[in-house]
Amino acid sequence: MTTTEISNTQNNNTVSNLKTAAGEYLTFVLGNEQYGIEILKVQEIRGYDAVTQIANMPAFIKGVVNLRGKIVPIVDLRIKFNLGKVEYNEFTVVIILNLNGRIVGIVVDGVSDVRELREEHLREVPSLVTRIDTKYIVGLATIEQEMLILVDIEKLMTSDEMELMDTVVH
Repeated sequence: MTTTEISNTQNNNTVSNLKTAAGEYLTFVLGNEQYGIEILKVQEIRGYDAVTQIANMPAFIKGVVNLRGKIVPIVDLRIKFNLGKVEYNEFTVVIILNLNGRIVGIVVDGVSDVRELREEHLREVPSLVTRIDTKYIVGLATIEQEMLILVDIEKLMTSDEMELMDTVVH
């Protein structure tokens, strides 16, 4: 394949990824940015409670909670994405996700809304736009004056470093 063919293949993959990204998203705040994850991955939203810390875990894995008899690892996305000072207040929530039967919680600054995103709202991610690794980003969505960063939460939660959580739970 030539460089042009590779580039065209990558662009076609990005366009098809954006087309399949249309749908409903739970939007939430991390720092000063709005993010979105597929609503079908969300099991429930809870207020932030104390977690049981596990020794020798990375800082972004806050610990575990007992959710109706299931041990659920809790990941603070603010720490994972290096978003600076982390404060826990009355708006801090945990979004409980069901990722193909694997239950995990993510700590965010607050939940905003559920938004219906159509193909015309979706844009590719320019390189170096965010502080997080763009391989976890599906794209950007623009609605009116708002911009959302759409996160592939399943890809993020199944990355190599997240596999440490499996050792905690099992």
